[in-house]
Amino acid sequence: MNTRKAQQVITGQATTDGAGVDLVRVIGQPALMDLDPFLLLDAFRSDDPDDYIAGFPPHPHRGFETVTYLLNGRMRHQDNAGNEGVIEPGGIQWMTAGSGIVHSEMPEQQDGLLEGFQLWINLPGAHKMDRPAYQEYDATSIPTESREGTAVKVISGKTSQGTAGPVNQPLTDPVYLDVTLQADTEFTENLVADHNAFIYVINGEVALEDVEGGQLTLARDQLAVLGKGDTVTLRGGDQESRFLLVAGKPLNEPVARGGPFVMNTEAEVRQAFIDYQSGNF
Repeated sequence: MNTRKAQQVITGQATTDGAGVDLVRVIGQPALMDLDPFLLLDAFRSDDPDDYIAGFPPHPHRGFETVTYLLNGRMRHQDNAGNEGVIEPGGIQWMTAGSGIVHSEMPEQQDGLLEGFQLWINLPGAHKMDRPAYQEYDATSIPTESREGTAVKVISGKTSQGTAGPVNQPLTDPVYLDVTLQADTEFTENLVADHNAFIYVINGEVALEDVEGGQLTLARDQLAVLGKGDTVTLRGGDQESRFLLVAGKPLNEPVARGGPFVMNTEAEVRQAFIDYQSGNF
């Protein structure tokens, strides 16, 4: 087995988005603009309503997928096709924006902790204009695999122990795991060798080997880009730790960004703006 090693470490940057929501941007910042097929990773975590209550009022998307995973709090989603629902703690919403959707994401609470992530995943050019679609699952629909000293919530993909997540997306074949490690516990998982992958630490510390052959320790809000290989091994620190392990098939296509639109060419981005302004989403 060829073990993946950390080849780059990124620390999240504080920023704001939506109507002024405070968050940490990990992918989509100057140090890591993207990791094909992943375009953006934002983490939000606050018990101060002033940091999140304004939410994300109606805004458009085209050409990619948004993945919202909540650890704490509640988020109401509405779109211009009449879809509406609430993402609860431990729930996932995997939205394929495809040809175009206008939606809002607003906190369904006035106080308390709101914590979660939004990940943007690119779509191949041949599918950027597919019909919008959703895969939504609450916490009870997401299986948790128990290993000695480890709990693995499997959102998408299939683990080496055979646990499969409910989300299915063959275009990028994503793996999305939420892993909790007890202190001084080792975790090993298999990954497709040529897929891009990263680890993002939610709490605590985890250690892994770096490309120089040394041991690297990742702390909260740090992300490690993993080099190629078919397995990854991590060890927890002296306290319980929690992290995301995410991987997906690279598309190897040109990326043209225009705010909420991600296409293959600048002409396609301009057309997206025209279509949105003309009410054709």
